[in-house]
Amino acid sequence: MFKKVLISEDLGSISNGVVSVLESLHIDNIHQVQYCDDAYLKIKRASLDERPFDLLITDLSYKADHRHQKYPSGEVLIKAIKQEYPNIKIITYSIEDRPQKVRTVMLDCMSNAFVCKGRNGLKELDEAIAAVLQNKTYLSPQIGNALRETSTSEIEDYDIEIMKLLANGQSQEEISLDFKGKNIKPNSLSAIEKKIVKLRNQFNAKNTTHLISTAKDLGLI
Repeated sequence: MFKKVLISEDLGSISNGVVSVLESLHIDNIHQVQYCDDAYLKIKRASLDERPFDLLITDLSYKADHRHQKYPSGEVLIKAIKQEYPNIKIITYSIEDRPQKVRTVMLDCMSNAFVCKGRNGLKELDEAIAAVLQNKTYLSPQIGNALRETSTSEIEDYDIEIMKLLANGQSQEEISLDFKGKNIKPNSLSAIEKKIVKLRNQFNAKNTTHLISTAKDLGLI
């Protein structure tokens, strides 16, 4: 079982719930912080002292206040920690459930598990700890299903860039010119038109406005 755990969470009530799960697993070396910067510094200090943390449980969203943060979100923190301290296991514990955000945290930032806060959150957190301990990844059930949806798994950076520009009010002609200026291909007007039609069909969108709204809801843009 994990011996030294750090909880990064700005809400005390939620942090206390996580502590209760850890204590039920007979983990007693538990540390808590409310800022991502503090989490990073604690992990760094522990590593230098050769008493490293072996598990980090972190939220993604933190309420901004007067204090400037080098690591303003759990997403930024996870990526930095994994790059510098790859051996530490990380469980993301968040209310966020948008497929693209989960994909980013798991694949780009290299979190080991993603647990959704909610009615079954603490139970799933217990399951995630057991899975991560065995070098397995874990996703809350509703997230696992969402990630398997073809509507998001087939989306490429090219598609996202088109939708971002549409969301910013650019016309198809303007997107074509923008892509030509950036040497992004295909960049012809006909190619842009065909791609938008394909995206609308892929997301069952009635029109471009509906497409953009759906993409925002899924966290793609």
